Amino acid sequence: MAGDLPDYYFRIRENGAVVFRIDTENRQRRIDMVELATVNVKNGNIKPHGETVLTPADLTMIRDWIAKRTALLATRDIDDIHRAVDYLNMTTQWVQTKASDDQLDQVTDDLLLAMHDLRTVLVRRKADRLAKDAAE
Repeated sequence: MAGDLPDYYFRIRENGAVVFRIDTENRQRRIDMVELATVNVKNGNIKPHGETVLTPADLTMIRDWIAKRTALLATRDIDDIHRAVDYLNMTTQWVQTKASDDQLDQVTDDLLLAMHDLRTVLVRRKADRLAKDAAE
């Protein structure tokens, strides 16, 4: 099993990860995880842990991970939006076919305000894109 392990492990956390080097080359053949750095995906900062000096191989691996993680998060973001559209459609169906008056009283104002806010932002952003396209 130890031969199949990667050289690095990234413990995901909000805005990034903690990076560990996997070490199985010890007398007990245990898996040791040596903390190397903290990574911030949003700004690309890599902070070595304590007195750790990151090797060029460490930095290459971390930068590759940041690029892959950033792409994955972007994919998840748009997928979440597609799910939100589906959920809005299911909500519409629920309101039309199943919702009781009491249930509607609980959610109507919140839904209307959220949808109004979303519509306002979408219209403004679309107008900005159209104006930009017209200027080009």
